[in-house]
Amino acid sequence: MEKRKILYISQEISPYVAENHSSLRSRLIPQGVQEQGFEVRTFMPKYGSINERRNQLHEVIRLSGMNIIIDDTDHPLIIKVATLQPTRMQVYFIDNDDYFSRSPIKELETRTSLGDNDERAIFFVRGVVETVKKLRWAPEVIHCTGWLSALAPLLLKKNYTDDPAFRDSKVVVTITSPDGLLAPLAERFAEKIITDGISADNIKSIATPPVGFNELMRIAIDYADGVVAGVPDADPALLDYARSLGRPVLDYHDDPAEAARAYVDFYNSL
Repeated sequence: MEKRKILYISQEISPYVAENHSSLRSRLIPQGVQEQGFEVRTFMPKYGSINERRNQLHEVIRLSGMNIIIDDTDHPLIIKVATLQPTRMQVYFIDNDDYFSRSPIKELETRTSLGDNDERAIFFVRGVVETVKKLRWAPEVIHCTGWLSALAPLLLKKNYTDDPAFRDSKVVVTITSPDGLLAPLAERFAEKIITDGISADNIKSIATPPVGFNELMRIAIDYADGVVAGVPDADPALLDYARSLGRPVLDYHDDPAEAARAYVDFYNSL
């Protein structure tokens, strides 16, 4: 029997970035889901702080080379992959010279290059979706964590709604802490999102600056099938907003192993 497939789109995963609440859970919970018999793949950005040799990253030539067009400019997509031991969970990395540093830096680019965060978010989610298409891998559930992944539900429900890889996928959004987004996104952010399949009407909630963490989470919730509280103090207003739209909401589970079991039950309920 073919294993059920779960895709995780995460802003940060330890040990590739510094360990914090979100990066640790973005590793432990997918691993826990995989241990329950699911086929799991995870995606994150290839930050400049990630040591490729130490972490045994290598480029996947057959997946690299596509150009992602943002604001009439081509940005080459580079895909790298590593395997997390001992569970052998595959982690794919979205890379590009314009948005991720070539030289090792301690801080993440999302914190040191704030003016590019709008395009970085667009590039990241489009890079993930196009790579999964190339893999010919159709996930049953796509679970997004972190503000950098917040556009994925919109993209999947509007640009890729008829694509065989995604037309049956359920999209889940985790509400995390807002402290990773240090400044509102650039004023032309909404304008840059509009493409075939996405109209100005689809993004009215982020059409007027400033667009910060709450606005990004709201548009993610708008197009999600389910919402998860990823931190103990997840914003009650965002969770209430999800419930007001009829979205199922999973409460926070502190223990990662318990959370992984709760996530699977939640996925099955969607």
